[in-house]
Amino acid sequence: MPPPAATSLSQATLNCANRALLLATLAFAACFSVWTLYAVMGLQLQQQLELSATEYGFLLAAPILTGALLRIPLGILADRISARLLWLYQMLAVIPALLLLPLVDSYSGYLWLGLWFGISGVSFTFGVRYVSQWFASSRQGRALGLFGVGNAGVAITFVLVPLAINYAGWQWVGPLYAAGMLLISLIFILLAPKEPLQFSPAKHQALSLRQLCSNARIWRFSLYYYFVFGSFLALLLWLPQYYMQAYAMDAQQAMAFTLFFVATSSMVRALGGWFADRYGGRAVNWSVFWVCIVCLFFLSYPPTTLIIHGLEKDVQLEIGLNVWWFTLLIFIIGVAQGFGRASVYKVIHDYYPQHMGSAGGFVAAIGALGGCTLPILFGVAQDVLGIVTGCFMILYGVLALCMITMFFANQAAQYQQKLAQARSNNFLLDDDTSDHEDNICR
Repeated sequence: MPPPAATSLSQATLNCANRALLLATLAFAACFSVWTLYAVMGLQLQQQLELSATEYGFLLAAPILTGALLRIPLGILADRISARLLWLYQMLAVIPALLLLPLVDSYSGYLWLGLWFGISGVSFTFGVRYVSQWFASSRQGRALGLFGVGNAGVAITFVLVPLAINYAGWQWVGPLYAAGMLLISLIFILLAPKEPLQFSPAKHQALSLRQLCSNARIWRFSLYYYFVFGSFLALLLWLPQYYMQAYAMDAQQAMAFTLFFVATSSMVRALGGWFADRYGGRAVNWSVFWVCIVCLFFLSYPPTTLIIHGLEKDVQLEIGLNVWWFTLLIFIIGVAQGFGRASVYKVIHDYYPQHMGSAGGFVAAIGALGGCTLPILFGVAQDVLGIVTGCFMILYGVLALCMITMFFANQAAQYQQKLAQARSNNFLLDDDTSDHEDNICR
């Protein structure tokens, strides 16, 4: 049955759909800002606790881990009961962790607390389930793309945390975020409309974890999202440190450059949804992968000095990217990832329109695990190789795997389509081909 926005001309229904999308986007932005709090706090904690690159990666990964793992069971649950109510409970559950933040002073304490307020990362799964119920399939790309603009909530962290530290002190960051989360919770529960009756969770059977894990298509979508979202999440956590190490920036400059990457990548997600509606999610994904792999090829190459021994003198060549070329390539990757995040969920809705909680939650979980595992791998690569561009070498490898998987999946789909057509014709040649062969025989 089509969503109410597609079948009803009622202005009231349309207003409810738009209000649901707006409030869901605001709530997602608030939750995302909490989920990525260590992106800014981590810089000071790394210096304060004297962390290695690997330890720093684990610190950044702690909030992402719980947000990723909980997306699967809570996504399945969101197909059975109200995603709107689950979302409210999740926002309220984060507040105590934020209030405890000023009391922590050890590395293990920050890790455990990060795991706690990391549950704010489940908000994306609830939001996808909640928003997708209000819009027709032909508008899913745009609707989910606009909802995904909530990724820009990390910009709140990049702006608010330094201001809070400068004007109120470090100990007030947690309480200020707790107050903001409480305010958003109240606004959401009072103004966000309840799910339309046509999409009552009781009317549809959620996919089980066994069904999800045994579905090869869902695993493919998860791999794609691992790159377009997981690497985006990992980069926004890692880039401040990268700018400081590779280009000798101070923390404020590094966060400003990272904020540019985050904001542009998040804002174009709505445009990516429009492209996915118009040209198809697969076509957008394939284009995104090609753009990113070209950029990552140049980003992966470490700064190099070559000495050519000439006949009369040596010639020294310096190979490397200055900060502006680096930022341009990162900007292009961010825009491409924004398109990719929207297009992946457009494709998911095409296949699983009634299971956006369970199927979408599973894909979101694997994608978020990218934001958890990749910073750790970045840190290990830097400690082991001693090369600052090791993080981009890892992303290049991940993307190459995505492209190989997508290529063979498309080939298999085309083969199955031809096989189904042949079976429908009883494996006989069509009339035009038969007539042509008969003429040759004559």
